[in-house]
Amino acid sequence: MANFELHEIAFPTLTDIQIAQLGSCTAASLVTYAAGDVLVHFGDRDFKFFVVRSGEIEILDQTGETPKTIAIHGRGEFTGDVSHLTGTPAIFAAVALGDCEVYAIPGVLLKQVINQCPDLGDIILRAFMARRQLVRESGTFTGLRVFGSRYSPDTFRIRDFLAKNLVLFTWTDLEANPDVDQLLKHFGVTEAETPIVVCPQHMLRNPSNRDLADAVGIRKPFERTVYDLAVVGGGPAGLAAAVYGASEGLNTVVLERTAPGGQAGSSMRIENYLGFPTGLTGSELAERAVLQANKFGAVLSVPAQVTSVTFNGGYSVVSLEGGESLVTKCLLVATGADYRRLDVEGCARFEGRGVFYAATQNEVQQCRGATVVVVGAGNSAGQAAVFLAGQANRVHLLVRGSDLYRHMSTYLARRIEQTPNIDVLLNTSVERMGGDGHLSTIDVVTGTSGDRRTLQIGALFSFIGAVPRTEWLPEDIETDAKGFVRTGPAVEKLSDGATLRQPFLLETSRRGVFAAGDVRAASVKRVASAVGEGSMAIQFVHEYLKEM
Repeated sequence: MANFELHEIAFPTLTDIQIAQLGSCTAASLVTYAAGDVLVHFGDRDFKFFVVRSGEIEILDQTGETPKTIAIHGRGEFTGDVSHLTGTPAIFAAVALGDCEVYAIPGVLLKQVINQCPDLGDIILRAFMARRQLVRESGTFTGLRVFGSRYSPDTFRIRDFLAKNLVLFTWTDLEANPDVDQLLKHFGVTEAETPIVVCPQHMLRNPSNRDLADAVGIRKPFERTVYDLAVVGGGPAGLAAAVYGASEGLNTVVLERTAPGGQAGSSMRIENYLGFPTGLTGSELAERAVLQANKFGAVLSVPAQVTSVTFNGGYSVVSLEGGESLVTKCLLVATGADYRRLDVEGCARFEGRGVFYAATQNEVQQCRGATVVVVGAGNSAGQAAVFLAGQANRVHLLVRGSDLYRHMSTYLARRIEQTPNIDVLLNTSVERMGGDGHLSTIDVVTGTSGDRRTLQIGALFSFIGAVPRTEWLPEDIETDAKGFVRTGPAVEKLSDGATLRQPFLLETSRRGVFAAGDVRAASVKRVASAVGEGSMAIQFVHEYLKEM
């Protein structure tokens, strides 16, 4: 989409009829502001949505060294962005340029507009999404400021957490910035105290993911005593269940340990998802799904690490890290699977220092123009290799087997073979990793000949196997030999003995507990199937609720 067209979508002008419709949906109040009055402060939570009746409102980016004007809204134009729907703090300030009259709508009522006035809601929602896209693509927005070394695992953890949760931020690399001493002195910290994160009202020294989530507003409180549906896992299956569950009136909460999107969220190009012939990134898919879920009222809390689940009558009691717990009538297990760690010497030491399990812009910043290695033979490895080929000097794709086409989609395998700076090394595996503080070499062996050699590299990206995230489940929920959750016909019996019926198709061995997506035994490991299972699970949730 051309930038001009995107700008037109981002900054529409509402007609008098549309403004009147907006007022009828929410009983918006008319408020007068004088020149210089601040309508929204940077970092505000639960800020209002404003539509200009007369005068002008200036939108400012105050996150850099000096404030920058982002936009000026006149008659019929409105403030806000996706923060209204996600409940995160305002990333801009809004100031009256002169005397002005505006219609003020509490942010909580904006969802009511979007759901009850679909034509008007579509204009607002498209504008919000386009504004966030323009900000990302501008290259001038500062956002949160992260200061830390590229060789620090904690710096990478913080950047990874913010990036996966689509939080806008700017990273200052201590190794690359010549003014680093002056910058650290300005914030009153030493290099030993980094990484630091500069937030709207305060600074965090090497914060945990939970502290970061609290600071940026992505960890939501649990406001209900009992939920209709708790979804554990925010990948494609979990997000689909959240959208369909909340849209059908179920009080729905999603508990995600790291970030929405799951494994799919780390893909830079998904080309075989129905309806997107030119492809889309995993982060785009996750962002749109999160907005949909929020639009319908689902609660998404990050990070929310589930440690165990117990049962009290027909209810599930979900315990979380930190001592929190919640009660739900139905539970959907959608925790997916993690890529298996390479069991080779040096791997653990270099995780976050050259060894990565995703290939996105966040990781590429540390290896642009270098030689990199991708380990794996599935679609995730193939997508990573193609993406990295556009950023790195050379990509070595290490495949343990003898056939690139065995586990990879044909279109992707052919594209790899046609990409000149990708070398496919079949029957090859990693034996050892080395480097001084950061990965710089790997020793590889060719299985057919036993030949060994050392590769000089800037980074290694691993996409091998899948380990289901089911360690938190009780023993009475059946799993197969590899730990994937059995459902439907594969279940031997319903464990609570409360009914003689057969389990529903996606129901586990415990009544009212369902599983969908990659965590489910015998599932198809594709984004489309995970989305299908997550949405389909809601039908069985309704059937179970009828039994209660």
